[in-house]
Amino acid sequence: MAEVTREQARAFHDRVHVLDGHFDLLTDVEIQRGYGKTKMIETEYLPRFHEGGVHSLVAAVFVDDAYIPEMGLRKALNQVSALHAEVAESPEHIMIAKSLADIHQAKQEQKISFILSLEGAEPLYNDLSLLRIFYELGVRMMGLVWSRRNFVGDGSFFAPVREGKKGGITDFGVKLIEEAESLGIVIDVSHLNDEGFWDVMEIAQKPVIASHSNCRSLMPTMRNLTDEQIKAIAGQDGLIGLNSFSMFTAATSAEATLERLIDHVDYMKKLVGTRYIGIGLDLCDDLTKYLSPAKLARAKEIPFDVVKGHGTFPEITRELMKRGYKDEEIEGILGKNYLRIYEEIWK
Repeated sequence: MAEVTREQARAFHDRVHVLDGHFDLLTDVEIQRGYGKTKMIETEYLPRFHEGGVHSLVAAVFVDDAYIPEMGLRKALNQVSALHAEVAESPEHIMIAKSLADIHQAKQEQKISFILSLEGAEPLYNDLSLLRIFYELGVRMMGLVWSRRNFVGDGSFFAPVREGKKGGITDFGVKLIEEAESLGIVIDVSHLNDEGFWDVMEIAQKPVIASHSNCRSLMPTMRNLTDEQIKAIAGQDGLIGLNSFSMFTAATSAEATLERLIDHVDYMKKLVGTRYIGIGLDLCDDLTKYLSPAKLARAKEIPFDVVKGHGTFPEITRELMKRGYKDEEIEGILGKNYLRIYEEIWK
């Protein structure tokens, strides 16, 4: 492997567009704003983004089980509202991107751009008309399910559970995919079960992504993708985002290293090429403070982020450089491949 310094990797970020395709930012922001904090992103997160040379992030709207179904819509709107409030408080630092032009403008103005995404269609319940409302608020990506069942389909669990017969995409799900594509919303299949995945491959007319999923051949969990699924996404000119969550990286905490994470990139490169690879870190360490002590005590191992925050993002670039990836391949993985998807689908 070539010798590469962190400074070299960080300098590379200044020459390209770096995008994290999945970040559960809004859960933390909405809760902390409820405690009375303001400028949460500017004070807590912006220094990390700058340190890591990150230009854009997909801010996921995720509703916890405790609020489903009755409070799903309200919690989602609270999170979207929280981001809009943050932008209003820190307009010189951050903005919501609703178009590719917005993303480029934000970088030119040295601002961080955020792309809103629904992580699961639960906020819509079974009301298709609500999708346009979220679109007008800035949502440009949509995960169909989280790891549970909703009106669209069934999710893939983190580990095997006792369950009845699994389902694919419902009739409502078919209409939702069609409406999303009509509006220009990117369809995200991360968290979807295998049955639903293959339905989406038949239904979708545009490229789909798995924003935060790794290779099932390297780490056998239902949350990761099989070789056939990776090939199917690539076959439709889509994208798979690398997930740094330890339990999707390796079988044990000791094995869940950055090197092992980049092994997933190597595997996908050999399978389909780097055009279809992006980053979707799914960083969750900041959210462990909301877990109850009882739940933590029951856990055999506490999952963690293999990439220790956005400030260490250049370590991914450094490892890719060390492994001999070409500059154009790294540029694609860090963000250009996502921008290609946005350019094709967004309106």
